[in-house]
Amino acid sequence: MGVKGFVEGGIASIVAGCSTHPLDLIKVRMQLQGEAAAAAPPPALRPALAFQTPSSSVAQNVRLTPPPPRVGPVAVGLRIVQQDGFAGLFSGVSATVLRQTLYSTTRMGLYDILKTKWSDPNTNNMPLTRKIVAGLIAGGIGAAVGNPADVAMVRMQADGRLPAAQRRNYKSVVDAISQMSKGEGVASLWRGSSLTVNRAMVVTASQLASYDQIKETILDKGLMKDGLGTHVTASFAAGFVASVASNPVDVIKTRVMNMKVEPGVAPPYAGAIDCAMKTIRAEGPMALYKGFIPTISRQGPFTVVLFVTLEQVRKLLKDF
Repeated sequence: MGVKGFVEGGIASIVAGCSTHPLDLIKVRMQLQGEAAAAAPPPALRPALAFQTPSSSVAQNVRLTPPPPRVGPVAVGLRIVQQDGFAGLFSGVSATVLRQTLYSTTRMGLYDILKTKWSDPNTNNMPLTRKIVAGLIAGGIGAAVGNPADVAMVRMQADGRLPAAQRRNYKSVVDAISQMSKGEGVASLWRGSSLTVNRAMVVTASQLASYDQIKETILDKGLMKDGLGTHVTASFAAGFVASVASNPVDVIKTRVMNMKVEPGVAPPYAGAIDCAMKTIRAEGPMALYKGFIPTISRQGPFTVVLFVTLEQVRKLLKDF
């Protein structure tokens, strides 16, 4: 029963991940908008250009130049297609496949095991508090397992926004992991892992627990029968809950994972808290909800495809 849960969850997660990858790519690009201003040192630490007369006014203008205007998800998507063609929307998809294979297969399988152990034998339902705890445990362990693929995916998705000379140009997820290990050390594969684990715990607890809870409520109250309509309704609601809960952690995770660390140079962010504070100071608190539209646009369809596929795979494998 345990292995079956991993297989079912893995298949559903890979299908959902690949089908919604373009939306995830747009989300990452939007989360990195305005990052240069956040990562830059404060004015007091910058070279004192104001003393270089007569160009002091020019230096002042440089410091006061407002950040570039934020671009919406449609414009970001069109820009990707214009620069890299339609295939550009699937940049880093190999990393998505590996990430779903490691992270989502683990979290879905573990959640299924805990659900089986903790459910009431009479009703076959699990109390909401136990659902949340099961989601927190399963999400945390899954994220720790899948972090290398997560770092590679973020970097591959972010690469296209850089000038050609600054791109990392990873050929595949294997190449990305290999280059990171050689150039930055094996520890770089777990960069931002605390954020990944925190985000995964929030996403899994909110997504899986709310899906199960909403589905059970719909069926118990006789609002709908156990079919596609119920699965889609519960999935969309679960996707919304997961998006609202996880977006701030997701923005910080993306920026920490994507930062360039060079020998002898202080990294842009000292850690998650530093990244959050710099982002809020430079761009305001709502910067933590950058990319929310593509996040909900992806999380909704992703959750629907995930659970609808999962329910169908369960039917196909019910005799095994």
